[in-house]
Amino acid sequence: MTNTGRRGRLAAFACAAVLACTSLSPAIAPAAYAATEIRAVVNRTAITSGDVAKRAAFLRLQRRPGAGPKMALQELVDEQLKRQEIARVGASVSTAEVDAAFARFAASNKLSAKQMTTILAQAGVTAEHFKSYIAVQMSWPRLLKARYGSGGGLSKDDFVTKMLENKQKPVTTEYFLKQVIFVIPASKKGQITGKRQAEANASRSKFPGCDDAMQFAANYRDVSIRNLGRVMAPELPPEWKPLIEKASNGTTGTRVTEKGVEYLAICNQRQVSDDVAAEVVFRAEDLGKGGGEEDPNAAKYLEELRSKAQIVYK
Repeated sequence: MTNTGRRGRLAAFACAAVLACTSLSPAIAPAAYAATEIRAVVNRTAITSGDVAKRAAFLRLQRRPGAGPKMALQELVDEQLKRQEIARVGASVSTAEVDAAFARFAASNKLSAKQMTTILAQAGVTAEHFKSYIAVQMSWPRLLKARYGSGGGLSKDDFVTKMLENKQKPVTTEYFLKQVIFVIPASKKGQITGKRQAEANASRSKFPGCDDAMQFAANYRDVSIRNLGRVMAPELPPEWKPLIEKASNGTTGTRVTEKGVEYLAICNQRQVSDDVAAEVVFRAEDLGKGGGEEDPNAAKYLEELRSKAQIVYK
């Protein structure tokens, strides 16, 4: 498929990016990127002309009517208000969740994360800007749920109804995961990838278990350990899911990523059938059907934030 065709698919799936973002520290990235001019200041946080250009490009990619700098700036102001409130309350999703959502979105467009990153860069959006957008879109419903007991998508009443309809809670697999990354500096990409992959593959048989993961990493050069915590099977990123299902001796096979060479350590796994598992399964099914409309309290909450904020346009 050509890049033009992929951009068309990207536009078609732009709204689905949010729907794909079910739950895997804070990942809310600051809105200020390097640029020459400040377009607005929201509670002392600058929104630059660079931010506006990226968002305008994103709006065009979505084929939004009226896409342009004016719409982009207003959207960024509203997003910054949400971001600040999310940070204040501590309702942010994790970086791992955002990365997983980005990977799922790329996969839904039949692209790798690297290909998606290239296409976004060519469109003038950048992966960083898109991930920042995803982070807010994922975190905002959590904030709404914490405040109003709701949050878009499957409501509490819908969940109860599904529980009654199914009579039995669905069963899914719960994983506790750690991510092992043999880091490859950007300046050495392509030069040492083979060597690092060989090191990572050889290390799998020596992995001592999650409790000793940090000590294990200290025996290698430039190895990072990330705790991904509890992840339900429906939440697994598509590029990792088959590797996790085929894992042996507690670790998955390796993958070459933007960070380096990675594999996952499965600290524990078990079959679960509790309310949390049921909600994850039902929400995944709901999102797959195109559910997830914005909570009706969202506009009210945003207007409240706007009324209390100090917003200066330049």
